[in-house]
Amino acid sequence: MLRFLKGVVGGSGTGIKDLPYNIADPYPSAWGSWTHFRGTSKDDGSPVSIFSLSGSNAQDGHLAAGRNGVKRLRTVRHPNILSFLHSTEAETVDGSSTKITIYIVTEPVMPLSEKIKELGLEGTQRDEYYAWGLHRIAKAVSFLNNDCKLVHGNVCLASVVVTQTLDWKLHAFDVLSEFDMNNEASAGPVLPYAWLVGAQYKPTELLNSDWAAIRKSPPWAIDSWGLGCLIYELFSGMKLGRTEELKNTASIPKSLLPDYQRLLSAMPSRRLNTSKLMENSEYFQNKLVDTIHFMEILNLKDSVEKDTFFRKLPNLAEQLPRQIVLKKLLPLLASALEFGSAASLALIALLKMGSWLSTDEFSEKLLPTIVKLFASNDRAIRVGLLQHVDQYGESLSAQIVEEQVYPHVATGFSDTSAFLRELTLKSMLVLAPKLSQRTISGSLLKYLSKLQVDEEPAIRTNTTILLGNIASYLNEGTRKRVLINAFTVRALRDTFSPARGAGIMALCATSSYYDINEIATRILPSVVVLTIDPDSDVRSKAFQAVDQFLQILKQYQEKANSGDTTGAAGLGMPSLPANASLLGWAMSSLTLKGKPSEQAPLASATSSTPITSTSSNASSVLVMDPPSTEPAVHGNSTSDFADQPVPASPTSTDGWGELENGVHEEHETDKDGWDDLEPLEEPKPSPALANIQAAQKRPVSQPALQPKQVASSRTKITAKVTKHDDDGDLWDSIAAPAPKTVSKPLNVKRAGAVNDDDLWNAIAAPAPATRAQPLAAGRGRAKPALQSLGAQRKNRTS
Repeated sequence: MLRFLKGVVGGSGTGIKDLPYNIADPYPSAWGSWTHFRGTSKDDGSPVSIFSLSGSNAQDGHLAAGRNGVKRLRTVRHPNILSFLHSTEAETVDGSSTKITIYIVTEPVMPLSEKIKELGLEGTQRDEYYAWGLHRIAKAVSFLNNDCKLVHGNVCLASVVVTQTLDWKLHAFDVLSEFDMNNEASAGPVLPYAWLVGAQYKPTELLNSDWAAIRKSPPWAIDSWGLGCLIYELFSGMKLGRTEELKNTASIPKSLLPDYQRLLSAMPSRRLNTSKLMENSEYFQNKLVDTIHFMEILNLKDSVEKDTFFRKLPNLAEQLPRQIVLKKLLPLLASALEFGSAASLALIALLKMGSWLSTDEFSEKLLPTIVKLFASNDRAIRVGLLQHVDQYGESLSAQIVEEQVYPHVATGFSDTSAFLRELTLKSMLVLAPKLSQRTISGSLLKYLSKLQVDEEPAIRTNTTILLGNIASYLNEGTRKRVLINAFTVRALRDTFSPARGAGIMALCATSSYYDINEIATRILPSVVVLTIDPDSDVRSKAFQAVDQFLQILKQYQEKANSGDTTGAAGLGMPSLPANASLLGWAMSSLTLKGKPSEQAPLASATSSTPITSTSSNASSVLVMDPPSTEPAVHGNSTSDFADQPVPASPTSTDGWGELENGVHEEHETDKDGWDDLEPLEEPKPSPALANIQAAQKRPVSQPALQPKQVASSRTKITAKVTKHDDDGDLWDSIAAPAPKTVSKPLNVKRAGAVNDDDLWNAIAAPAPATRAQPLAAGRGRAKPALQSLGAQRKNRTS
């Protein structure tokens, strides 16, 4: 029975063999006769603290006091009191003597004296940290005295420990007893184990064992004196040796000195209640205490207070002790974000504090929270994560990105907010290298295909830039299906000049991935057209690209002549021109819009000059003056370039989805994506186009035909660019009827250069006898104003 009761009172185990913890090295100091060890759990390896106390026999007073401390620590719970985990007693026999040891397992802590040496704080930061710690211990002592009517009996530096988050906690409950103030006639001691307390820490009444005076005193009288001893040891940096040393107040802060003196009053009834000590606003209200206090009651704050606080927090964190910020504030902030009590602005402070961690600590303490935040429905949180992805993206493993991050990020590709779509796009520069080929081909490229025809020109441009940057992470088959179609069919025909420039730069940066046939038959013809682009920057980049790809062809020619064609397919020159910067985004925000000339739909590649274009969402009407019978004069001035139309935006199915005027339409098919790209095939020409191609194959001078008389002396040619289902069906609506008389070949100016294979050599109408008036620009087909031509026009006779 005695052994059973001893087990119930003394601990929760039966021996050291049953202790589910490993005991490691001890700390150099601990309270009283206890030894403080480091320890770990046998189950998961988590750190703990283990306190042990040994006695030679069961009647040892230290063991009795130790059992009292175990019982009190187990039953008293408070945020500022050491957390109890486990306890047990073990008996060991050494010859004829028996040794009994009590073990207490608690949360991992360190003696305060050791932690102060480790932190090495000085000046204002030291005083702020001490203020915060004293505030916590005062709350714990006040809880014991005022709420529980208990007396700790030995509050001092040795009875305070520090957790891993740098919180101060009170322990050493061996002397802890109930305060029996109702039994004043009793002569028994209030504190049965007061003999464990050093004489220097005892007030006069306790030193004299005047229990009657103690019972007449308030419950906090003894512990208020102990709190004064703790304040002295903190600021003096020395362990209290004699009671007289408490009179030396040189090291005590002036704002705390009045309260310090009241705590150590000679009359127990006049000593300051520990709860009143916390009301000293002058000392306890500083940046560190206010910041931690705000974080701890964050749920009680409204949105305005939260926004104001988190907006100031990044700058405030730089002024606080770095160790306290990382070990205390950072976990509080991460927890608040994870459970939704913090505003989105807190993410900026979280990432800034996280940048002060080492790589291993960042991965262990912060990455799990960041990964969880990607599942948040708060758009502001998502925006913050994407804006700062470069700060933590490298620390994410490929498995985490593939399974936990990308599925949530991918929803931003189709978001209604253009800003969020652009941020999602830019984040792929960091995340895409960590994705598997299956995810890139089956998901990412489909999204990029749609973004390249986005309504925002900045997003179209940045999509091309991104694709050029991640080309090296695509497998060979995907590159062959995607790159040329994306850069030539889409980017080079975009209405936005930076998008065309980005397409050229992307081709140059990925030149090593194209074989000779692709360069000669698909890339160079598409780039050469842009050498007469209206935008000077696009023209400059086009000439550089032409030089680069021609150099590749020349190298192939040299190797072919020497009989070495083994490297024919890999002669790319990945180096960029001097002014290229493919790694940078085209623009930083969606507020940048192109000039009116850049936003206008692009003209057809074959047209006469001058051209007046009127843009609309659906189509563009190009009104062309009839060609002059005089020989065309081609100049090389800059003004000629500015008057030239840019290549038409693609209107056919190019393997990347439907596209009109560079704007993505809502009606998408399931096969819209680069993963479904097939080699481009020659489309079957329409009947009208077949007639034009047949006319192109005939000689320029045609034999005389039997045409009808021309009804009018003036020919009006109106071209309307509409959306076709096939690239080859471009001329079906603008071909003129075959002339009845032999017509002379016309010199038509095409895209700023003479083309010997002009479509109109054989099928254009005869030159007009008079000069046509320009038509008014507008939507649809504009009708010229009627002119009064006199009697001949009205078939009247003079």
